[in-house]
Amino acid sequence: MTTLIDTTPAEAAAGPRPIEKAPLERYVAPAQPSLVGLDRAGLAEALAAVGVPEGQRRMRVRQLWNWLYVRGAQNFDAMTSVSKDLRAVLAARYTLARPEIVAEQVSVDGTRKWLLRLPGEHPGERPHEVECVYIPEADRGTLCVSSQVGCTLSCTFCHTGTQRLVRNLTAGEIVGQVMLARDRLGDWPGATPPAGGPNPRADGGRFISNVVMMGMGEPLYNFEAVRDALLVVADGDGIAISKRRITLSTSGVVPNIARCGEEIGVMLAVSLHAVDDARRNVLVPLNRKYPIAALLDACRHYPGLSNARRITFEYVMLKGVNDSIADAKALVRLLAGIPAKINLIPFNPWPGSAYECSDWDQIERFSEVVFNAGYASPVRTPRGRDILAACGQLKSATEKLSARERLALRAMAMTD
Repeated sequence: MTTLIDTTPAEAAAGPRPIEKAPLERYVAPAQPSLVGLDRAGLAEALAAVGVPEGQRRMRVRQLWNWLYVRGAQNFDAMTSVSKDLRAVLAARYTLARPEIVAEQVSVDGTRKWLLRLPGEHPGERPHEVECVYIPEADRGTLCVSSQVGCTLSCTFCHTGTQRLVRNLTAGEIVGQVMLARDRLGDWPGATPPAGGPNPRADGGRFISNVVMMGMGEPLYNFEAVRDALLVVADGDGIAISKRRITLSTSGVVPNIARCGEEIGVMLAVSLHAVDDARRNVLVPLNRKYPIAALLDACRHYPGLSNARRITFEYVMLKGVNDSIADAKALVRLLAGIPAKINLIPFNPWPGSAYECSDWDQIERFSEVVFNAGYASPVRTPRGRDILAACGQLKSATEKLSARERLALRAMAMTD
């Protein structure tokens, strides 16, 4: 049986695990900012800044919007319906930069994980990097997008939660992950998938049909940027991924849950993982600030909640911690009256993790209790485990490198 672990001896000596981490840095815009991620009002402001007369801006915004979000233009020269003079002016002031792929790993199951370096120089600092994951299936292609460099929270079962919070991503850096993935997969109209790319979907649809805000970071602690980005991604005249196919996952930032429904209108997923405050306080320390009762009250009042727009409750299966039949029955009672789907997630191990995945037979018994109570209870098939791309495994290579360097420095100090 696994013991529920709050802190290691070293952490205990340093003090209690923080509920939230403060960002180490703030975003500094590069000298030439990217237009990627701007909404129509933002594009109009960019055009005004380069002297485009007010009477022409609406037409020019339509042109730029189409080239950016329908055709996926990667440089201004591709915008053949825009005058050469304006293209030159725009190119002198702006870019169309997306994040840069530093490394790509492909799992045996076809899952792709990209380590992405964010646009812009950061003199004297490490490059800012995040991870983004593409999961192909026969009837859909799901892109898992990050919202922060690192993470605000310190969930004990999550690899990303062990990383420092460097900063929030901008709306452009969030939209840029979607656009970069469409570039890499050949998912723009008329584009050809690159050599070594994924096989076309069996139903003939787009490679990226779904977006989940389940990558690095807590989306509701970067609310405005996430909101602005997802509204661009969901716009029917552009990238056009339906809000019904966009899911935002939160660990339970209660004050922003209603705002998510009102201002974004996407599907909601809640990382629950325990049926009582004592255990959830350890697994998801944010629970000490927003306990289960407050979280579920916010869920019951989520704008647009209905049987057709159910909340997904994510429940990671941890051996001997939260996987008993009594826990399953308590979970059903806890969610009574909330239109919900319960997504059971086999724990995905990572180096140094203190937990084990529940036995498969136990997961099936747990699922049966939930299903018999009338809830859909799919068990999420682990994808990309071999490349640490599965749920809870993301952690940027920059952070891993700094950890190695700290160990090296410590070893040097011991030999001096």
